[in-house]
Formats: sequence, C-alpha cells, structure tokens
Amino acid sequence: MAIQLYDTARARILPLEPGPTATLYSCGITPYDSAHLGHAYVYLVFDVLTRRLLDLGHEVRCVRNVTDVDDDLLRKARELGVHYLDLAAREIAKFDRDMAVLNLLPVAVEPRATSAIPEILKLVASALDHGNAYVRNGSVYFDVSSFAAFGEVSHYERDLMLELAALHGGNVDDPQKDDPLDFVLWQPSLPDEPAWESLWGPGRPGWHIECSALALRELGATLDVHGGGRDLVFPHHECETAQSESVTGQPFVGHWLHVGLVGLEGTKMSKSLGNLVFVEDLVANSEPAAVRLALLDHHYRTDWEWTLSDLDRAVHRLDRWRSGSETGGDEVLEAVRAALDNDLDTPAALMAIDSGVASGIDVRAAADLLGVTL
Repeated sequence: MAIQLYDTARARILPLEPGPTATLYSCGITPYDSAHLGHAYVYLVFDVLTRRLLDLGHEVRCVRNVTDVDDDLLRKARELGVHYLDLAAREIAKFDRDMAVLNLLPVAVEPRATSAIPEILKLVASALDHGNAYVRNGSVYFDVSSFAAFGEVSHYERDLMLELAALHGGNVDDPQKDDPLDFVLWQPSLPDEPAWESLWGPGRPGWHIECSALALRELGATLDVHGGGRDLVFPHHECETAQSESVTGQPFVGHWLHVGLVGLEGTKMSKSLGNLVFVEDLVANSEPAAVRLALLDHHYRTDWEWTLSDLDRAVHRLDRWRSGSETGGDEVLEAVRAALDNDLDTPAALMAIDSGVASGIDVRAAADLLGVTL
C-alpha cells in the first residue's frame, strides 16, 4: 500500500510512489531570528513522513535548505551591526538544537544558499539561453509569459498573485520589469551587501533561484515531495517550478506538500508581527515529547491556533501512554500506519494509540513511529 498524500498542484489526494530512495525537499529557515513554533511544525510534518517512508522500507534523502543570503537576513545584520554569516551561524545553531530537542531525525543534508552560487549562475544563464529570462541594468528577470504553466501550482488569480508577490518582497512596481509578476533571478548588490561576479555584473541571487539550484543539485530534476508552509505556495514554489522546468524540461515535483499556518491570538505567527512562540521556551517548562505530541494533534493541512491547553492535553496524554501495559499485539501499530497512510492523519494516529492504551495494549512501537519515546 502506498501513502496517500494531498498534492497542492493537483488539488487532490494521490498515491505517493517513490523509488527505493524517496527524495524530499523542505524549504528551510532564513536565519535572521529564532525559528518559531510554526516553523517547527512544518519540519515535524516532514519528519513524520520520513519516518513512515523508512518504516515502509525506503531510503529517504531529505534536504532542508538554509537561506543564508536574503533581504531579511541582510537587513537584520545591518541593524545589529554584525556580519550576515555570523548572524546566520548563531541562528542555525539555535535551530538545530530545537529540532534535536523535538526528536526530529537528522536530514540528509542542510545546504546553504551561499554554497550554490556556481549552480545558481548556471541556472540563470540557462534560463537566458532558453529565452525564459531577460537582463536589465545588471538584474536578470524571469519572464513569466514564457512559461505556459505559470500558475498551475497555486491556481491563484492574477490579482491575488500580485498581492502576494508584493507582500513577499516581489517588488511588483519595479519599472524594469516587462510584467509585474516577473521575478528576480539575479540582482545588483547594495554597497554593504555580499556580491559575486557574474556575466551580468556583480550581485547576488534572488530568493527563488536559490532553492531551485539546491534542489536540482542535491536531488536531481524531479523531486518526490517538495513543500513547506502554505504561505510559500505563491510566489516561492510557483516561481521555483517555472524556472526549474524551463531549464530541465522535466516535471519538477511529484507531490507538493503544504503545511497549514499556526496562529496565536487570532493571527498567523510571523517574525514581522512578533507574535511568536518559541520551542526553546516551551521545552524549558515542559517535556519535549509533550510539545511534539501537542503539534501532532493537528492535521498538517489545517490552519490552527496554539494555546497552552494544547500542551496541557499533551502532557496528560503522554502520562496515560506511559502508564499503559507492556503486553499486546501489533494492532495499534497497524492502526497508526493506516492513519499516516491516509494523508498523514496524525490526530487519528494519536486516537488509535489512546484506544490501545485504554484496551491495555502495548503502544510503544506505535508511539515510536511518531517519534514519541515512551
């Protein structure tokens, strides 16, 4: 039986059928501030998928990038008066600690965008050679009109695309663009920003091209699963698809996996708003396994709001699981497997373990599949 997984681009649940090695790419952090609970939730979803794929006998190569050259990172480093890579190193170390505390399996590789400048330059040159990009005053833009399938990941109307592009730094009012939705592949650097030499002048990469270069370098032309938070559907993943497929001529992603947004007090958690809950603060007062359980109690495709009652319920649930019997069969483990195969239904998986505990069945193997150590 294959895992049945929702695909954003095709808007339905479909079987995930990777080869012996499943290739996963999760958009990682921009390390200019501490990663919050919403970030952790995304990476936990990929961790659960990885665990089930391993359980099915696949090898898994999961890549989680670090965007270590980016407008937000450079802006924050400028404000703090520190080198951008020093700021990135500090935040990456904190992030790695948080992920380890939550018992996430190590990813295969966690490459930095700055490691892929040669690949980025080749991709930009290839987009130009294929007629999918144009140069204006040292900037290189992707021409969205050259890619007929633009919009087939998000299925958004143009007005919403323009709104979201502007919200996420797309500079829709740039007078050099042929179309406001055209996006930057390469741009001149400001005087205090890092710059690399290129055929179009010294500069730095745009946001979207970084992930394409890393994904293609680490995993090949077509990925089994790619994704991140739902807020990345547009423009980031739409643009990634356009530039990648224009160059390779092959489908970029088999399944687009997008995770719901975590809110606090009625608003999506975001660094810009400052309404954040941090993993390091939660685990300072509660067992990490309980924090993990609290996150697993929500289906990955739903938006939801964090409350302390989530954590209270998880603490009590963990206590019940640990007080269970050490005898029994495999039925609970099979129920958890079935729940995960049904579009990663972790709430149903938790309820299956609850039922097992109530029936006096050993649930340790089932909990372990979810990354919860009893």
